[in-house]
Amino acid sequence: MRAVLQRRPLCRYALLVLILVAGFGGHGPVLAVGRVELWLTDPNGTARLERREAPGEGVVGPGPASEVLRIRPEERYQPIEGLGYTLTGGSAQLLMAMTPTARATLLRHLFGRGPDDMGISMLRLTVGASDLNERVFTYDDLPDGGIDPELRRFDLGPDRRDVLPVLREILAIRPDLALMASPWTAPSWMKSNRDSRGGSLLPAWHPVYARYLVRYLKAMRQEGVRVGLLTVQNEPLNPDNNPSLFMSAEDQRIFIRDHLGPAIRASGLGTRIVCYDHNADRPDYPLAILADPEAKAFVHGTAFHLYGGRIGDIRQVLQAHPDRALYFTEQWIGAPGDFAGDLGWHVAEVLVGALRNGCRTVLEWNLASDPHQRPHTDRGGCERCLGALTLDGDRVDRNTAYYIIAHASRFVPPGSVHVGSTASESLPNVAFATPDRDVVLVVLNRTSESRTFRVETPGRALVSTLGRGAVATWVFRRR
Repeated sequence: MRAVLQRRPLCRYALLVLILVAGFGGHGPVLAVGRVELWLTDPNGTARLERREAPGEGVVGPGPASEVLRIRPEERYQPIEGLGYTLTGGSAQLLMAMTPTARATLLRHLFGRGPDDMGISMLRLTVGASDLNERVFTYDDLPDGGIDPELRRFDLGPDRRDVLPVLREILAIRPDLALMASPWTAPSWMKSNRDSRGGSLLPAWHPVYARYLVRYLKAMRQEGVRVGLLTVQNEPLNPDNNPSLFMSAEDQRIFIRDHLGPAIRASGLGTRIVCYDHNADRPDYPLAILADPEAKAFVHGTAFHLYGGRIGDIRQVLQAHPDRALYFTEQWIGAPGDFAGDLGWHVAEVLVGALRNGCRTVLEWNLASDPHQRPHTDRGGCERCLGALTLDGDRVDRNTAYYIIAHASRFVPPGSVHVGSTASESLPNVAFATPDRDVVLVVLNRTSESRTFRVETPGRALVSTLGRGAVATWVFRRR
């Protein structure tokens, strides 16, 4: 940012200059059409998703450039279904603690589609409590020793106080918001250890738990909330959160094939099942499920986190099953956070990495926490999970995850398509074609020094210098 607001010699400090030359780079005429916008976050300066309008006149030479990033809009990959966060019960609780006017203003900014709004297009919900709720609950909790095979005690209960009111306000702003839901645990009376933490789902309760999940989807629909995607179990190989549930790949395969899949199909709800929902280091888990044709018939896709493995490992699933979708559903930032380090890692590995490897969504964890990273559960709740927002009454602080998602969500609406662009270790990047036929490019300078590079897209080209660790989004407007 230090050099952004001052005019400096082109060869050293040009942040963004249009190149209008014939026969540029040996790829034919390059003509500037429409306008080009730049949005910049510089962790070493003061810029935080600030707009920089590109000059639209003049002819200049290309200047020195260490790399060329070519955008190839004709090279089309997966559609983008949504970008956003998990709306935990704790996030909703904090939002409901705001005054109505302050909450309405914040939600309009987060979910609106105006030029200065963030444009969040997808949220992940929790089926019952997650570890970022004030306390553990499911929708059918019973005294010790009780069972409820008919689910007569089922009720959305605590979600009526915060999650549902917040969702109604959000859906009034953005009716087409995509929603995914994930359970952290089954009711304890269905589990091997009869506890909210760990344990596994007893086979005898498989059909009842399938009906429980369908009951949730129907109850939400009755409240005006349509959940389009359901993951079978959050982090099925992690029994340490509170709540949590261990579910092997074999158990999940059988549960989907024989119980959950048929139950959702019979319901007529149209909700799509997503398997796994855990780390990139175990692609064998979803591959084992999808290898069963009867189970695969009910599975729309696979969800991943990146607390283990490499983001490129997820491509194994796409290569083996190109007819199924990939989703990136969770990644945390630990408090107090390191803005520059967290921004760089998450943009490179999560935002760019997940999308370049076939994911249709990128969801960060989680939307909001208070100044002490609360609320969270006891005995296994996350004590350091830094929200995208820190909420303290009506005070709102924007944290690193806010900017990570906003660098794409503002400019890449659902219905956009990931398109080809030059892969680069030093300048990780990802490009999109939007429904309005704009072209969007997100670039991170991952090196330890400023980098000058050239960007080419059909009809336009530019030269840019980004400071170390800086992130930029360019929008090439058709009109």
